[in-house]
Amino acid sequence: MVTLLAKRLVQSCLILLGVAAITFVLLYALPADPARMLAGRSATAQTVENIRRELGLDQPLLSQFLHYLGNLVQGDLGRSYAQKTEVATLIAARLPATLTLMAAGIFVEVLLGLTFGIVAALNRGGAIDRIVMASAFVGVSAPQFVVALLLLYVFAATLGWFPMSGYGTAAHVVLPAMTLGILGAGWYARMARSAMIDVLNQDFIRTARAKGLSGRRVVLRHALPNAILPIVAMIGIDIGQFMGGVVVVEAVYGWPGIGQLAWQAIQQVDIPIIMGVTLTSAFAIIVGNLVADLIAPMIDPRIRSH
Repeated sequence: MVTLLAKRLVQSCLILLGVAAITFVLLYALPADPARMLAGRSATAQTVENIRRELGLDQPLLSQFLHYLGNLVQGDLGRSYAQKTEVATLIAARLPATLTLMAAGIFVEVLLGLTFGIVAALNRGGAIDRIVMASAFVGVSAPQFVVALLLLYVFAATLGWFPMSGYGTAAHVVLPAMTLGILGAGWYARMARSAMIDVLNQDFIRTARAKGLSGRRVVLRHALPNAILPIVAMIGIDIGQFMGGVVVVEAVYGWPGIGQLAWQAIQQVDIPIIMGVTLTSAFAIIVGNLVADLIAPMIDPRIRSH
């Protein structure tokens, strides 16, 4: 286990280095000029050049990247061009909101996905199976802003059950979590259905049924623990995705997470914040997958034996 963990940590460092390099090059390949954005349209060429020199943007790209890596190793994500604040401080201030939305969204999508996936698997080939799979396809295909606006119109504007936007109470998190849950539940339902069908055809399931165990016990005690492994891996990926990939949902609901921070930074070409959010999301994906790898042996003893 120690050897595996050490190997994964080395791989994680290499992945973060690759993400940092690719993102850095892509951002500086953009036609937008951060110095011009900060100086304003009426600024003179000399003013823009002074700002570029102050930010270190006049240095060769390799020198800028090595300087950034040197600071990154020391835990310094840089300083925001526009807000004049440490990027780490800005991200830390937004993390509680993002983590709250992430936990609620994952809970909703896993609950819905597992429930409908198991129901579809138990009714394989029937009308319920087709309805669930069609609904899953619609869910994963629907644009985020459409689902968000529809939920806002029905449950906030028309029925008045939840607030239109904001952050701070349990009522504020319901609609954003439902939006993410509906969109993500389709993937979980399809994965759960496939895994459950595969497990239900295994010999140990037939043995359990031959012993006279009830159908509910066979599904919950024997089939589900073996079918849940792909779900655990998907949760690890979703952790990173929700850290920075829910920009639209956060914008519609006025949710003050790091996704909204990234969107504001993109509009201002604030490269340090974009780099910081990207690396934070990549780190979250790596940690999520590592945790999933550590949890999987606890669920399935066969993996632990291997």
